[in-house]
Amino acid sequence: MAIKKFEVEAAIRSNIGRGASRQLRREEKVPAIIYGGGKDPVALTLAHNKISKSLDNEAFYSHILTLKIDTDSEKVILKDVQRHPFKPKILHVDFQRVRADEKLYMHVPLHFIGADKAPGVREAGGVISHIMSDVEVACFPDDLPEFIEIDLSNMQLNETYHLSDLVLPKGVEIAALVQGNNSSVVSIHIPRAEEEEVIPTEAPTAAEVPAIAQKGDEKKEGEGK
Repeated sequence: MAIKKFEVEAAIRSNIGRGASRQLRREEKVPAIIYGGGKDPVALTLAHNKISKSLDNEAFYSHILTLKIDTDSEKVILKDVQRHPFKPKILHVDFQRVRADEKLYMHVPLHFIGADKAPGVREAGGVISHIMSDVEVACFPDDLPEFIEIDLSNMQLNETYHLSDLVLPKGVEIAALVQGNNSSVVSIHIPRAEEEEVIPTEAPTAAEVPAIAQKGDEKKEGEGK
């Protein structure tokens, strides 16, 4: 797998606070911050269009990034992104410095392959339910995977794959498993509409209606004439 390289250009900002951040956004810039790695936090400014384009790339979220700050550069990961609730605008970005000797905790995407070959789908008519789309991993920076593949080609009907079933690259752990949480990831089942059979209702025959009820009905009919 070719390793993608991402570079982010930033500038140090001295004006902080809500007013300064609003002014930056009016100028099509994004306030940001870098922290961690045993150093002091530094307030930054990013170009909105450039960072927005980078954020459209799935791999950007699970890679070691090179953050160029004026004439310096640092290795970082994307830690948090704040977006406008209904406008396509980035409001704030957090970066965390990485150290080669320090484990990272990162969410990486899950890529599901072989779904069209799964016996539970092809032969039994089941549907695949994706319970997770990403997973948090713990590893050193050099071992960080871009994504984790899950092969569904042998998956049977009513079968569920859990975190413990994932095939992980060398040096990578799943954070939840370390904590004893073996959650479900994906399953195959029959669609609910097919599981629930509709039982037709028919009007009871005269033989099924108690004699007392039949006499009562006849009496009512006679009274109406």
